[in-house]
Amino acid sequence: MRRIILFFCISLFLIDLKSQQLSVGDSAVFSLITCSPGEEVYSKFGHTAIRIKDAESGTDVVFNYGIFSFETNNFYYKFIKGETDYLLGVYDTKYFLPEYAMRNSMVWEQVLNLSLTEKRILYNILVENYEPQNRVYRYNFAFDNCSTRPRDKLLAALHGYVIFQDNSDAKTFRQWVGTYVGTDTWLKFGIDLVFGIEADRFASVSESSFLPEVLMSEFQTAQIKTPDGQNRKLVTERNILVEKKEVIEEKPFWLYKPISISGLLLLIGIIITIWDNKRKHHYVPFDFALMLLTGLGGLIVFYLMFFSVHPLVKYNLNILWLNPLNLIVAILVWIRPLRIVLFYYQILNILLLAAALFVFALSTQDFNIASFPIIVLLLMRSTSWFALMKRRIFKHRDLK
Repeated sequence: MRRIILFFCISLFLIDLKSQQLSVGDSAVFSLITCSPGEEVYSKFGHTAIRIKDAESGTDVVFNYGIFSFETNNFYYKFIKGETDYLLGVYDTKYFLPEYAMRNSMVWEQVLNLSLTEKRILYNILVENYEPQNRVYRYNFAFDNCSTRPRDKLLAALHGYVIFQDNSDAKTFRQWVGTYVGTDTWLKFGIDLVFGIEADRFASVSESSFLPEVLMSEFQTAQIKTPDGQNRKLVTERNILVEKKEVIEEKPFWLYKPISISGLLLLIGIIITIWDNKRKHHYVPFDFALMLLTGLGGLIVFYLMFFSVHPLVKYNLNILWLNPLNLIVAILVWIRPLRIVLFYYQILNILLLAAALFVFALSTQDFNIASFPIIVLLLMRSTSWFALMKRRIFKHRDLK
């Protein structure tokens, strides 16, 4: 709700550039603004913007590519499908900084070492991009976001090209995301479920700058190579505009973590399976819940793989154990005459689950560690169903 209110507040302060003559003279200073991550999911990775400040004319504005609204029609459906639209907003810096002070984010400013010609080119690029027909863009989490847009506009304005020093360690897209959302959190667990093989590709220096703080680090040591062979620093100085207050973060109770929950679920499943084998009968409610949850997860994975335009969710091997057909199985476990179908289904399912464990062992795709107990549980329950149904089928035939 706070983000929605903030969106409309910002909208009230958006600048009509046609009605204002913003000065870009010798005294104009262009800066890259970087904001540290916040607590909300949408702010977990930080933010980037471009600031233009001219003391002579009194100009002090921010070009912000990170404006969106939850009030957009079918926002969540579009977000999942990868059809979320963001827009470029321009407003006074005095309205930009309080937002990040309110959410307790550090804000850095890197003064860019641009010639007057480069400043004017960059300004013209930004102003043209702010035209009503140009300001809306199709957001992409990893390849076209509020960090890559300012980077690309800046690089397009330079008279020469930038040489980056490659300050960061080589990481995959999944590993980069993990540095910001944690390694054993529910958010990381959910992201690992929907990310496919492409997320395990190592990001290049350019690609890793989809994260604002990485972009800031790369800019800090970058050099501009001019056509005449001269080098100059891209950034002349770095300042802190908003300090972050020290906050003691409470660590979640170990039992609430994904690996703890999945491990506990496996333990419960083992106990139920032992009990089932003794009484020669399955505890249907447990299998119903298990099939229903994994089936729903599989439906989401299947939809993202084939209908979403997000590039990192394609070719997702989690589909081997998050099987959308489990939704049908969740119904079949209650219908006795149709349980014979489960016998043949479990043959296929056991093969798929074994393949999932094989993928897990070989790291063909990086599965979340909390998924391992669930895969083992599914394999155990499927094998148990298969063995019990096989015994009943052959026993019935022998009686005939």
